[in-house]
Formats: sequence, structure tokens, C-alpha cells
Amino acid sequence: MEWSSFNNHIFSMLRLRDWQSNQANMVKETAFYDTLGVKPSATPDELKRAYRKLALKYHPDKNPTEGEKFKQISQAYEVLSDAKKREVYDRGGEKAIKEGGTGGGGGSFASPMDIFDLFFGGGSRMHRERKGKNIVHQISVSLDELYNGATRKLSVQKNAICERCEGHGSRKGAAQMCMSCHGTGVQIRVHQLVLGMVQQVSTVCQGCQGQGQRISHKDRCKACAGRKILRQKKILEVHIDKGMRDGQKIVFHGEGDQEPGLEPGDIVIVLDMREHPLFTRKGQDLIMSMELQLVEALCGFKKPVTTLDNRTLLITSHPGELIKPGDTKCVLNEGMPTYRRPFEKGRLIIHFSVVFPKANFLPKNKLKELERYLPEKLNAEQAESMDDDLYIYADLEDCDLERRRRRRPQYYCVDEDDYASAGDVQCQTS
Repeated sequence: MEWSSFNNHIFSMLRLRDWQSNQANMVKETAFYDTLGVKPSATPDELKRAYRKLALKYHPDKNPTEGEKFKQISQAYEVLSDAKKREVYDRGGEKAIKEGGTGGGGGSFASPMDIFDLFFGGGSRMHRERKGKNIVHQISVSLDELYNGATRKLSVQKNAICERCEGHGSRKGAAQMCMSCHGTGVQIRVHQLVLGMVQQVSTVCQGCQGQGQRISHKDRCKACAGRKILRQKKILEVHIDKGMRDGQKIVFHGEGDQEPGLEPGDIVIVLDMREHPLFTRKGQDLIMSMELQLVEALCGFKKPVTTLDNRTLLITSHPGELIKPGDTKCVLNEGMPTYRRPFEKGRLIIHFSVVFPKANFLPKNKLKELERYLPEKLNAEQAESMDDDLYIYADLEDCDLERRRRRRPQYYCVDEDDYASAGDVQCQTS
């Protein structure tokens, strides 16, 4: 079996070599392969490794001046990573791709950033920064507001583009490109670590403070002092819909901080629910506790409960419907409304506890009369038929386990030989 497996492995290697050789022979143009630094016979895994290495090296986040190189790398990988496009490219080169040889109706390339995000799971910092920062606010809401819905006004401070200069920071044409960073806003410094090894460090340009351009003091906008943005107060109306939950987010798209050249961020409102004195929410259910006297648990009761929308429910137990301590009952369709379907509601769940009367609440003759109406005692006849000499009475007393644990006596044992002549007990208690 081992010799057979070895032969199969050798066979597979030979077939792979032949396929790679044929692949290399049929390639008309190798520019895309050269861009990625691989051979025309490269496998999909080799293409991935090459793209990963080069995309990270030439990404605009690290190399702001290598945008064109990053674009070429992305376009090459887009074609070669697709089996159909790669076949068309191998037969007719880049011209065949641009003429729409893939059947896709044209040779337009995808955005280099989109390819990078697809490959790395959307992790590009520069791509995310095309949108301004989000503003997050937390507002405290009551359970009543989540049940009935409400509208709250919220005042927020945010950055807004200066209307006077339209975000230019000066009169039009007055700004000049910063020569320190050549308009990129970033300066790249190279440090030699050891022989043959260098490190590139990107820092914000100190000459233009990352703006990429310089404005003389006389040309700066008087409203924003050349900063291009102003601090602005905004009043938002926050609509809390029925059935919303604790921690739910309400998003105001495009209402966040503004910055020239970026899409405005969002304002995100996070709901923080306060505790209610009577009800606890669990999903779509409302939970409450109800205390009953013993007579109510045995003979029925009617108790009013005020709902969160100020209706009165009369919780009713008819005579004969026994409620035991710890019982749980529910009222259907009296819980929380469902978000965006407010006419569908959960349950009102009630946990019952029973309060027993105080000791000696009836004289003994009355207790005997009460006993006639209650179920018979279990094994009562067995106790009465027994002789007094056959059992020991054990009376019940109140006990505080915590107190008893704190005051538990300690025992000290003494050697029996030391007190043998005295005839005393050998253990004493302190």
C-alpha cells in the first residue's frame, strides 16, 4: 500500500508539472503576472500570497505616493484570481479583457479599495476614513416610553463645514499645495535599523497639519480661521417606537461630524432603560409579583393592576381556584408590544406569593372548627393509635441558621489519662 501511495503522489506531481508547462506555453502576455511577481504557471494560492504581500506594501495608508502601483496590483489580481478572466487574458492579453472577452459586457475594473476590502474582510483603515466619525449618545428611557412610544428632543454638538468658505478655509484659489508633503498631508521617513533593513514611518505633515495645503494668514476665512469646519449645535427629534428594547440603536444617517472631502458620519442614539417599580421586561413579556393573603389564595380574589398605558386590569381568581405559594399565572396579550407590530403583544406573567396569618390568630376551639373544613391530616390515625411510650414529642422552634453558625460552640478534647483519677468527663465546652 505504501508503494502504491508513493506512485500516486509522483503521478500527481507530474500531472501538475505538465499542466503548469502547458499553461506557461499558451500565455500570450505576462504583464499582469509580472506585476504580481509570479510565473504564468502560478497556482491560485501563489497568486493570493503575492497579492497579499504587495497590497499591504503599496497600500495608500503606508505609501501615499504609490497609488498607481496599488491600482495596477489590484487590477492584475482581479483578472488572474478569476478563472474565466485569466483564461481570456492568457489567450488575448489585456486587450481581450478590455474588449469584454469575459462575457461581462465590458472591461471596466473594480475599485482597488473594493478588491482590497473583499480580500481582507473590509479592514482598510483608509477606506473607512472616507466617512466622517460617528457621534454616539446614550439616552435614558422609561419602560412606559418603550411601551407607549415617545418623542424626545436631544441637543448635540457636531462639526459642520463652514458655509462662508464652503470648506476651503480661504477664498477660492488662495490655498497652495504644501511642498513638504506634496499635498498628501503625510510625511514618510525612512530609518535604517540594521544593515540592509530599513523602516518606513508615516507621520502627519507638520507644515500643513495634515491638510495638504497651506493658507496665508491674510487669506484665511474669517468665520472658521482656516479650519474649514465650525462647531455647531443641532436639535434632534428622537422617535422612540413602541416595543423598542434596552440597548437598541436609533441612527440618524449623515447627521454626524462633517469634514471636507468625506461623507458625513452618523449620529447613533443608544437607548438605556431604567428599572420599573412594578414590571420587569423579558423579551416581549412583562413580569410582576403579586402577594396574596391565605384567605385570598384559598377562597379567590380580585386585584386591580394598572398597566403601562394607564388601563386597569382586574386580576381575578374564582373561589375554589387554589393559588399555591410560588405559582405562576399569565394574562395573554398584556405584555410589551412587538416592535413595528404594536398590536401584537406578549404576556403579563404574575409570580404569586402567599402570606400566612400570624401565630395564634384563632382560639383553639375555633381552630378545631376550621379543621373540619380543611382536608384531613395525613396519617393522623396512625399517630393517635400509637402508645405514648413508643415515640418522643419533638416541638418546632424558630431557628436562625446564620446566627447559630456564628455562635457554634467549640470543643476541646483533653487526654483521658490526665483525668482518669478525677472521674470527670474528658471533653469540655467553651
